[in-house]
Amino acid sequence: MLELPTWADYLASFFIIIGASFAAVGSYGLLRLPDFMTRLHAPTKNTTLGVGGIILGSIVYFSVSDSLSLHELLIAIFLFMTAPISAHLLAKAGLHLEYKMISSTRDLREHPEDYSDKSQHTAKERDSERAD
Repeated sequence: MLELPTWADYLASFFIIIGASFAAVGSYGLLRLPDFMTRLHAPTKNTTLGVGGIILGSIVYFSVSDSLSLHELLIAIFLFMTAPISAHLLAKAGLHLEYKMISSTRDLREHPEDYSDKSQHTAKERDSERAD
């Protein structure tokens, strides 16, 4: 068995632990968050970073032990490109199917003028008029 240098061992372990922590938080968020839109956010962000950390640890390990292989880098690029696209498509499908949302989740379809750049001033004025 090949002995890694101490610095490479610590660096690979650091990346793997950070990646596993992000993946665990993303998995926990998938289980605990209340509705579809919030559940969608946790695994797409945290698990992507988690797999990225694990792949960085793998790159460090294999670059020191054997020879530098870029297969892990290609996997990371593919993952970082496809995860946001799949999350966007799942969110659009959830909106189209009108999944229930909790009250604290903002639905941009109710008052789209509140979220556009053009009407920032008018939305603030309307809110101040409602308060009066």
